[in-house]
Amino acid sequence: MELLNKATLFSLKKLRIMKHTFKTFLFTAFAFFLLTSIVAQEKFTLPEYTKVQLKNGLTVYLMEQHEVPLIQLTGVFPGGAIFDKKTKSGLANSTATALTLGSKNYTKAQIEEKVEFLGASISTRASLEYAYISSSFMKKDQKEILAIVKDVLLNPVFPKDELDKMMSRRLVEMDQKKESPRAVLGDYYNKFVFGDHPYGNPEEGIKATLETITKEDISAFYKEMYDPKTSAIAVVGDFDTKTMKRDIESLFGKWNSENSPAVNLSEIPKNNESRVLVVNKENATETTFYIGGPGVARNNPDYVGLEVINTILGGRFTSWLNDELRVNSGLTYGARSTFSHYKLGGSFIISTFTANETTEQTIDLALKTYKKLHEKGLDKETLLSAKNYVKGQFPPNYETNSALAGLLTDMFTYNFDEAYINTFSDQVDALTVEKAEKLIENYFPKDNLQFVLIGKASEIAEMAKKYGVVKQVEITADGY
Repeated sequence: MELLNKATLFSLKKLRIMKHTFKTFLFTAFAFFLLTSIVAQEKFTLPEYTKVQLKNGLTVYLMEQHEVPLIQLTGVFPGGAIFDKKTKSGLANSTATALTLGSKNYTKAQIEEKVEFLGASISTRASLEYAYISSSFMKKDQKEILAIVKDVLLNPVFPKDELDKMMSRRLVEMDQKKESPRAVLGDYYNKFVFGDHPYGNPEEGIKATLETITKEDISAFYKEMYDPKTSAIAVVGDFDTKTMKRDIESLFGKWNSENSPAVNLSEIPKNNESRVLVVNKENATETTFYIGGPGVARNNPDYVGLEVINTILGGRFTSWLNDELRVNSGLTYGARSTFSHYKLGGSFIISTFTANETTEQTIDLALKTYKKLHEKGLDKETLLSAKNYVKGQFPPNYETNSALAGLLTDMFTYNFDEAYINTFSDQVDALTVEKAEKLIENYFPKDNLQFVLIGKASEIAEMAKKYGVVKQVEITADGY
């Protein structure tokens, strides 16, 4: 028995030593992880890349990333909804989508089968300002996938039977989209705020004009807008730069266009009074809304500082807006604020949703919380917390090939350079309370706010008059 007790005591001592050693290991590992994370934040810079311009004017970015045998290609072209004519709203988006419906050497089915077989992806889309192509594939499949990408981009045939099916689907999808207020709120807001300016064009168009778009319209738009001189391609992944440059030149070097896309982007209109758009959705049990005003362009030199301040107001879960509207009052499941950026300007927006009967209470609380930014400003502790959060969130934003390729094409389209990345932490650190107060005064709209409310008009329209001049439309009506 004595021997057994000694053995037990020895085992317990050994176990305690093992536990202590393990705890020490965990603490050391955590400390090392924390230290390396901080160092990574401080030293994070854009990876080395090569920028070249082909003889046809196409700008090409090449960035090697060898961690995994994957490659990402992202292309950007001046074919966004700002180029739509009123009589052909939705043409830009239709053209971008139709690129993958068939090309000179591949049918739609062949494209889909080959891409699926290789576990790759090829997609096209159009935003408000630009059209995009995106492709992700294994290094070993580069030759096959790039051949398809080239043919899709340079030799689309827009087969009528596939176009007809695409248009039918899109018309159905537009009806379905209006069943979700959050899916269409941005379209209503842009149209309300920007009016007839091209930034007011809905990205997907409207049903009345979609039904009139023909194959000839799409072909003409493609020939006019997809021009290498005003386009860029970024390739990021596991490749040799010299070899990839040669391959890209071989594939896209003969792409030419006689046109130079142009659109008259006049000065963004200013709203000189507070206005309210009430979008009646008769069966709505809750109100979804935006409150907003003028924003800034993507290349604004104060972009980083504004991101930090907005983090405090409505850019994270512990933000003022979410704390007041969700955590403290239970009026919503989430509230946020953001800056939407375009090439020549943008919008500042507060967004949330609530039950019909608490709409007025929620709007009032959102406004009260927002006004605190102007009336009370920020203290050092709050600002420091936001700065640490923003710096911590920044590096993971660019961990993937797709994110890096998107950043490179954004640098091309929105006219900023790698200094945004390389000096990001320095810019965050340089933001003081005094500087923040100036940014709040200059960029966070104080007067003439614009409100867009989607909900049951019979319960919210009268109340909405307290916020500004009210205009009412039906969500079932075509367009925005």
